[in-house]
Amino acid sequence: RKALNHELSKLFNEMWDMDVNRFMPGKDYTIDVQGRAGATQQGDSAVQDRAPRHLFHNVNEERLKSIKTFATFISLLDNYETSTGVAEVVTPEEIVENNCFLDAILETEVMKLAHEYLCKKNLAKPNLADFKYQLYDIWFQLYARKEGGRPDSCGFEHVFVGETRRGKKILGLHNWVQFYLQEKHNQIDYKGYVARRNKTRPDEDDQVLSVQFSWKGLVKPTGSTFIGVSPEFEFALYTIIFLLAEESVTRETVNIEEYELQIVVWRHGHHIGTAYPVLLSTSSE
Repeated sequence: RKALNHELSKLFNEMWDMDVNRFMPGKDYTIDVQGRAGATQQGDSAVQDRAPRHLFHNVNEERLKSIKTFATFISLLDNYETSTGVAEVVTPEEIVENNCFLDAILETEVMKLAHEYLCKKNLAKPNLADFKYQLYDIWFQLYARKEGGRPDSCGFEHVFVGETRRGKKILGLHNWVQFYLQEKHNQIDYKGYVARRNKTRPDEDDQVLSVQFSWKGLVKPTGSTFIGVSPEFEFALYTIIFLLAEESVTRETVNIEEYELQIVVWRHGHHIGTAYPVLLSTSSE
């Protein structure tokens, strides 16, 4: 594994601490991890369900709707055609929604710190409008997932909403709010947690989880996600790693709070292909 990135660890811990919109386990939400998921292949539809109940036992929806960054984020989740290969149509209303969301996150201390850091590294312009344009391009600009295909995807859709490929494979969907809302509407069926080699079982207050689930008739054998963090926190984290690196896949090892994580970011030209956290260990072990 790559050596720990101390500079990013320090920065991300500052962000974690100032993330006032983060949901606290046991207070703002409760999860129910249940059984350990069985082994399965991507796209396999017959998989043992080791979790008869929902992953999210409850979430404080009042708080979710009252925080601007969450509310504007949720309004974006229904803007996408999840099947790859089907061209996306972006309506004027959706462009307004994208901008409202970016405006909301840019007002937070978390994104201000990210912007300040990127300016110091000469990776972003100090002007907020320029930075917003840059974020729009990285996250919302459409591209074709397949060479020569139609513009059917963007970083935001992949990471936060989720996509399917040819009815065989789930792509992305690394966001807890989308997971919770899809589960609430019985679109997602949580199948159990995916354990790491040396750890028996996640705790109910772990804020990074690997899970197995089915969605749109397909199974994702393992999907990894932060739980409870704000959209601005994830945006800040992934954008910084994306802009710092040039290789097609970047894996940065960082310590955030009690978690040792690998943050993985894939590039798609000037845009984000995918991004997610992988839990390596927790200091409580």
